[in-house]
Amino acid sequence: MIIKIIYTLFLALLVALFVGLGIDAFYPGPTAPEEPVILQSEKPGCEDTAELKAARLEYNQAQKYFADQSKPYNRNVSIFSIAAAIIILVLSLTLLSRIRMIADGILLGGVFTTAYGIIRGLASEDVKFRFLIVTVGLLIALVLGYIKFIAPQEKGKINHKILL
Repeated sequence: MIIKIIYTLFLALLVALFVGLGIDAFYPGPTAPEEPVILQSEKPGCEDTAELKAARLEYNQAQKYFADQSKPYNRNVSIFSIAAAIIILVLSLTLLSRIRMIADGILLGGVFTTAYGIIRGLASEDVKFRFLIVTVGLLIALVLGYIKFIAPQEKGKINHKILL
């Protein structure tokens, strides 16, 4: 029993990693600027030279540019992740539903992928997009909960009533 639970969790993590690393492989993000050597060797309390000030200014501008590029990138990764999660969830609830242990692992992987997409969406720093992505996540959770847990019980009750 415990090995099945471990396998399900392992499969779920692999599904989420598959999506995340796939997005990174085919849609790489902006590259963070490296801190100049002159700033790394800067000693506290020393007087700022013109060279040090120029290096700090250039590095700060590169950091700002990186942050500006990261916001739309995070939004796009969020959209890709949520779309992949929806596909994964649909597959686990339809085509793979007969193989319960694998379907459960893939289903949980879809949930993890949804969480990843929401987290990346929060990093977009767009309040309306954050609300939208959390709304989509909530809808996915509600529909998934209904399909996975409530609908089978209702189906069983209907069949039970028919037998009586």
